[in-house]
Amino acid sequence: MASGRGGAKRGGSGPGLACGGIKTMSWARSRLCSTLSLAAVSARGATTEGAARRGMSAWPAPQEPGMEYQDAVRTLNTLQTNASYLEQVKRQRSDPQAQLEAMEMYLARSGLQVEDLNRLNIIHVTGTKGKGSTCAFTERILRNYGLKTGFFSSPHMVQVRERIRINGKPISPELFTKHFWCLYNQLEEFKDDSHVSMPSYFRFLTLMAFHVFLQEKVDLAVVEVGIGGAFDCTNIIRKPVVCGVSSLGIDHTSLLGDTVEKIAWQKGGIFKPGVPAFTVVQPEGPLAVLRDRAQQIGCPLYLCPPLEALEEVGLPLSLGLEGAHQRSNAALALQLAHCWLERQDHQDIQELKVSRPSIRWQLPLAPVFRPTPHMRRGLRDTVWPGRTQILQRGPLTWYLDGAHTTSSVQACVHWYRQSLERSKRTDGGSEVHILLFNSTGDRDSAALLKLLQPCQFDYAVFCPNVTEVSSIGNADQQNFTVTLDQVLLRCLQHQQHWNGLAEKQASSNLWSSCSPDPAGPGSLLLAPHPPQPTRTSSLVFSCISHALLWISQGRDPIFQPQSLPRNLLNHPTANSGASILREAAAIHVLVTGSLHLVGGVLKLLDPSMSQ
Repeated sequence: MASGRGGAKRGGSGPGLACGGIKTMSWARSRLCSTLSLAAVSARGATTEGAARRGMSAWPAPQEPGMEYQDAVRTLNTLQTNASYLEQVKRQRSDPQAQLEAMEMYLARSGLQVEDLNRLNIIHVTGTKGKGSTCAFTERILRNYGLKTGFFSSPHMVQVRERIRINGKPISPELFTKHFWCLYNQLEEFKDDSHVSMPSYFRFLTLMAFHVFLQEKVDLAVVEVGIGGAFDCTNIIRKPVVCGVSSLGIDHTSLLGDTVEKIAWQKGGIFKPGVPAFTVVQPEGPLAVLRDRAQQIGCPLYLCPPLEALEEVGLPLSLGLEGAHQRSNAALALQLAHCWLERQDHQDIQELKVSRPSIRWQLPLAPVFRPTPHMRRGLRDTVWPGRTQILQRGPLTWYLDGAHTTSSVQACVHWYRQSLERSKRTDGGSEVHILLFNSTGDRDSAALLKLLQPCQFDYAVFCPNVTEVSSIGNADQQNFTVTLDQVLLRCLQHQQHWNGLAEKQASSNLWSSCSPDPAGPGSLLLAPHPPQPTRTSSLVFSCISHALLWISQGRDPIFQPQSLPRNLLNHPTANSGASILREAAAIHVLVTGSLHLVGGVLKLLDPSMSQ
C-alpha cells in the first residue's frame, strides 16, 4: 500500500527485530535469553579486552591523578547512582533535611561552606519541562551584558564536561581533569570513621561545578535543579538572587509523587525567604500549591506575563530555539534576567520598567518591560543542542528533541508537524518518515508513544541509549546502572506498546500466535514473526550506531561508516526497508524520548561535539 506522502511502503512483513510485542517479560526473557546473553557477553568481552590492552580493569578502581580526560570520567563513572542509592532516596523523601545535611557534609569535606555559595549570585531554576532551555536563554542574555557566567545543567548530550560551562562553553578537558582530581583527592583525604563514602555521580558534579565557578570567579551562576527541588542536592543553595519554576508535569513519580500537585510541592522547595521567584502559567492545582508554598516560606512569587505582552511594548522577539513552547521558557528567562540585573543594581536597568501591576490567579503579575537589545540578541542567539534541533543532511533531515513527559512529547509533536509543513516537497518525490525512540526509568512509554502515533511514521525504530555495543572507548557514554539485557528488554517493551497501538488491540494478544525466529546468534536484530501485518513496521537495534546505519543507508554525508556490519539486513523488514530508504527522495527522522538517546545520536552525527 502506498503512503500518502509519496510512496513509502507500509505493512509488508510487519515489525522487525521483536516484531510483535511480548506477552510477558518472563516469556520474552526465556525466548530471547540466548540472543541477549550472547550480545551481553560479546559487549562485556570487548570491554574487558579493551581495558586489558590499556592496563586497566573493565570496572576501574579510583586512580591517581593523570593527564587523561577519559581516565577522570571513568573514575567519575564509578560513582554513578545505583539501585540501592535510589531506594535510599525514596526512603528519605519524608526527611529532606537528611539529604541536604549529607550534601553539606560533602561540601565541607571539599573545603567549602554553604555561605561560600552566596558569592556565586545564583539563579536557581526548576521545573518538569523547559528548565534547561530557560537556563540556556537566561545565561545567554546575561552574558550579553559582559558578565562572566557559569552554567550547571544536566544531563549532558555527548561529554560530561558539557554540564559545567563558563561563558556558555563547556569547560575544557584539561580544566575538567584538573578540577576532578583536586576534588576527588580532597574528598578522599578528609574521610573519617563517620564519613567514609564518596558522593554519588550527580552530587559530585554539583560540588565540582561550585568549585569551578568559585575558582573561575564568575559574576553569576545559573544552576539547573537535577530532580525535583526540595530534596535535590543543588538545594543547599541558601541565598540565590532569584528562582524560577518552568512548566510542571508528571515525571520521576517514584521520587516526587504521582500527581502534579505533589510534584509542585517538591519544585517549590527551592523557594527561599525574601528571594523573588517567577513561574509561568500552570494548571490551577499546581499553581495553588506553588503559591501556598511561597507564602509559607516567605518568598515573593510572581507570574510571568506571556511573551506577547513584552512584544506589545517593543519589537517582535526572535528565539534561537524552535517550537511554540519555547516562548514560555523565554518569557521566564527574561524575568529571571531582569530581576537579577535589578537586584544587582546593574546600570541602565531602571529604564526597562514599564510596569503593569495586576493580580492573576491570586498571584501578582511580573512587570512588563521593553526588552533591551542585549536581551533580544540573547534570545535570538541561544543554542541548546538536542532541543527542537534540526540537522539537514543531504536527503536526510534529523529532528532532535529530548522529550520524556507527556506534555513535552505533545510539544515535540506540535513542533515536528510544523517543521514538516514548512519543508513540504513540491516535486512529488517519495518521502519516508521514521521515529527513533527510547525511554528509561519509571516513565510510561506507552503513554508517550500513543502521543507520537498520529505522526504516521513509516518505521518506528527503538534502541538503547548506547552509541556502540561496546563503549569502553568513550567513558562519557558509559552507564553502569543497567545491564545490556535490561536495556534491550526495555526496547522490546517499547516495541510491544507501539505495535499494540498500531494493531488497535490489547498488547497481551499480540504474541498469541507468534513464534520466535531469531535471525541468528550474531544478528544485530531480534526478529520473531508478527501475528499479522501492522501499519508501521518496527525494528529494534542493539545500539544507536546500528540504528543510524540502517536509517541513513550511507546517504548522510557526514555519518559515513566504512562498512555495514554483518547481519544488519538479515530480517525481511530491515531488508525491504533498506531498499525504500535508498530510493527515497527525502527521509525525515524524529529522534525523541530520552535526552541520552538524543545525545548519542548527536555524537555520531556531529563529531565536533566530541572534540
